[in-house]
Amino acid sequence: MESVKMSQRVGRDGILHLNIPVGITEQDVEVMVVYQPVPSSTATGRSLEQFYGICADDPIILDDRGISDSLDDELAGAFD
Repeated sequence: MESVKMSQRVGRDGILHLNIPVGITEQDVEVMVVYQPVPSSTATGRSLEQFYGICADDPIILDDRGISDSLDDELAGAFD
């Protein structure tokens, strides 16, 4: 048994479309759906209140050296 967690939008017609992961084709599957409505707050689905204090343990320090070029090194695949 495999579990997949995803966020999808139910259309006006009340139909929820689920994209099944690659590799599951031409097979019978048993599916259980547990849903929880997500409160809408902004266009991105997040409000600023959710980010309050996010940097409390890692403060941003500004100095006169500017942005280091080394910060851009080795970012390939970092956001995949």
